[in-house]
Amino acid sequence: MQKSQVLISLRAAALACAVLLSPLPSWAQNSVRSIQSSQQFGADVVRVELAEPLATVPNGFAIQAPPRIAIDLPGVANGIGRPNVDLNQGNLRSVNIAQSGERTRLVLNLKQAASYRAQVQGKVLLLVLDKSAEAAAAKGGEPLHFAESLNRDTVALRDIDFRRGQEGAGRVVVDLPNNQVGVDISQQGQSLVVEFLRSSLPEKLRRRLDVSDFGTPVQNISASQSGDRVRMVVEPRGNWEHSAYQSDNQFVLEVRTRKEDPNKLVQGSGYNGEKLSLNFQNIEVRSLLQVIADFTNFNVVTSDSVTGNVTLRLKDVPWDQALDIILQAKNLGVRKSGNVLWIAPKDEIAAKEKLELESQAQLAALEPVRTQSFQLNYSKAEQVAKGLVGEGGGDGAGARILTNRGSVIAETRTNQLFITDIPSKLEEIQRLISKIDIPVRQVLIEARIVEANDSFGRSLGVKLGATDLKQANTGTLTGYPVGEGNRVALGANYGAVGIATGQGGSSSTTTGDAQFFTLPAVGLGGYNPATFALSLFNASAQRFLNLELSALEADGKGKIVSSPRVITADQVKALIEQGTELPYQAATSSGATQVQFKKANLKLEVVPQITPEGNVIMDVDVNKDSVGQQTAAGFAIDTKHVKTQVLVENGGTVVIGGIFTMEERNTETKVPLLGDIPALGYLFKTRTRSSEKKELLIFITPKIVSERTAAR
Repeated sequence: MQKSQVLISLRAAALACAVLLSPLPSWAQNSVRSIQSSQQFGADVVRVELAEPLATVPNGFAIQAPPRIAIDLPGVANGIGRPNVDLNQGNLRSVNIAQSGERTRLVLNLKQAASYRAQVQGKVLLLVLDKSAEAAAAKGGEPLHFAESLNRDTVALRDIDFRRGQEGAGRVVVDLPNNQVGVDISQQGQSLVVEFLRSSLPEKLRRRLDVSDFGTPVQNISASQSGDRVRMVVEPRGNWEHSAYQSDNQFVLEVRTRKEDPNKLVQGSGYNGEKLSLNFQNIEVRSLLQVIADFTNFNVVTSDSVTGNVTLRLKDVPWDQALDIILQAKNLGVRKSGNVLWIAPKDEIAAKEKLELESQAQLAALEPVRTQSFQLNYSKAEQVAKGLVGEGGGDGAGARILTNRGSVIAETRTNQLFITDIPSKLEEIQRLISKIDIPVRQVLIEARIVEANDSFGRSLGVKLGATDLKQANTGTLTGYPVGEGNRVALGANYGAVGIATGQGGSSSTTTGDAQFFTLPAVGLGGYNPATFALSLFNASAQRFLNLELSALEADGKGKIVSSPRVITADQVKALIEQGTELPYQAATSSGATQVQFKKANLKLEVVPQITPEGNVIMDVDVNKDSVGQQTAAGFAIDTKHVKTQVLVENGGTVVIGGIFTMEERNTETKVPLLGDIPALGYLFKTRTRSSEKKELLIFITPKIVSERTAAR
C-alpha cells in the first residue's frame, strides 16, 4: 500500500509541473495593452491596443440612460492592470474594464448618448463615436444610418404592411429580400422618411395607404421609387416618437404617442424599460439573451433547448420590447420569479406548468381537511354560503369556490360560517371574506319637481238692440218728461233703464227689448265679464236704442315645488311616496261590482350604484300624480312620470327631465261685412285672446354618506 501511494504522489507532482510549465490558454494570450482617445473631424475616437489582432469586429451595444457603450472582447484579458481608465475628453468620461471568464467587456461612460462604429486595424481596435440620433434629428433632416448597405445589386422589396401595436402604436412592417439591405431614417418636418438603399419597389406596392381609421398617430403611408432606392414617407400627427428594429428579413418602424417620461419603469401594459441599441449579425440567441441580462441586471436562466441564431438591429428600443422581439422571433416564452427570468420554448413552459398544476391537484386531493369558523359583521351568512358553493348567481348557478371535498354551514342566529376544506382554500376564503364583509356605503337621493304655470286671457264683446214701448203695449216711462236733455240713460243692463237725470227727477222701469246683435264677452277662469250699458230714447220716451259693452282680462301665475328624498344602501332599491287613493267601481267576473282604489301620489323610486371614482349611477323612477277633473266614471288623474338612468357626481345636481307646453288661442266672432268696417266694426264683433304656459322640471341630487356614518 505504501508503494502505490508513493507512485500516485509522484504522478500528481509530475502533472502539476506539466500544468505550470505549459503555455497559457489561447484566449489568455491576447490582452488589452492600452486605451487612448482623440478627436478627429469633430468625432471622438477611442484607440484600443491589443497584444494580438482580433479575428472579427467585436459585438457591442449602446444605451441612453445612463449614456454608455459596451464592447465585448471574447478571448481577451485585461493587461492594463487596473479596472478603469480616465479619459475626460470630448464626449468621453472614462472606460471601465471588466473581465469575466473568457471575455472582457469595455464600458465607455459618456456625457451624452451616442452611437459608434467599430473597425479593426491590425492590433488596434478603433471605436468612432457618432452623434446621437436626437442630435441628428435636431439638426434637421440629416438621415440616421440605421443599417449599412451590403448588397452589390439592386433587390426588390417584398411587401409593405401596417398594423396597430400595443397602446395605440402604429407599426409599419416592411418585408425585405435579405438582411443586407441598407436603411436610412430621417425626420423632415412632421414626416418620417425611410429610404431603403439599392432597392426597387414593385408596381403593386407603389401606393398611398390611408391608415387614419386604425386610431394611431400614423395617418398616411406612401412609397415610391427614387433612383436606386425606395423612399417611404410616414405622416404622423400629434406629439409622437418613433423607434425602429430589424429581425432577420423584417424591418419594423413603430410610431407611438410620446409620454412625459418614457424611460420611467412603471407597472402596467406597454414597454417602459430603459432604451438601448443593438446591432448583431447572425448571433446566437443564448449570447444575445446574456447581453440583455447584463443590461437589466436580471438573472437569466435559459433552457438547454434554446438554440439558433438571429440577426437583429435595434435603435433606441426599450429593453423589455427588445426581449419581446427576440422571444417572438424564436417562439420562446419567459416566466419571471423575483429578479430571475426563465426563458424556454413556449411548448416546454406550457408542459411544465401543466405538470405543476396536476401535481397541485393531486396534493389537494390527498391533503387533510379542517374546519374553521368565520364571524360575519355586515354580510348575511346565508348569501355568502350560497356564493361559496356556486349558488349565488342570478340564474341559480355560479362558479364554486370550495373544493369538491369542501362544505359550508351558515348559522343565521349568530351570523357565522363553518367551513370545512383544505388549509390553503381556507386561507383563500379568509382573504375573500375580508374584502366582501365591509360596511356598505349609503346614498341620500333628493328629487325636486318644479311645476310652473303662467296664463293670460282677454275678452271683448258687445250687445246692440232696440225697444218700442207702444208696440210692446207696456205704456210709457213715467217720471221722464219730454225734453232735449232727458234722452240718455246709463246703467249696467239695458233691460232695466238706468238712472236718468232731468228737470222732473229720476225713475226707472223694466222694459222689454229686441236685440239686433248679441256678441257678449265670454267668462275666463270662472269669472264673468264686466258690462257697461248705454240707452238712447226719443222725446216721448217710447223708443230706445240699447248698447251694452262687456270686457274681461285675467292674468294668473302659479308654482308648485315637490321635494321627496330618501336614503338607501349601495345597489339597494328605495321607495318613498305620498298621495291619495281614489275609489272607483269595477266589475268582477261574476257581473257584480266592487270598490277598487287607484293611487294619485308623489313617488320616488331609485336604485343607486357608487362607482370606484366616487360618482353615482342611478335607476330613477319619479311619479307626480294629482286629482284631475271629474268625469262620469269618476275623477281623472293627471300624471307626470319620468323613468331613466343617469350618472351624477357626488353632491352634483342634474335635470333628468322636463316638459314645456304652451297654448295660445285667438277667437273673433263678428257680423259679416259690418264687423269689417274700420273702427265702427268693433261694435259688431267679439274678440277673445288666451295664452297658457306650463313647464315641468325634475332635478335629482345624490350625496354619498361617509363610511364612518354608514358604519354607525
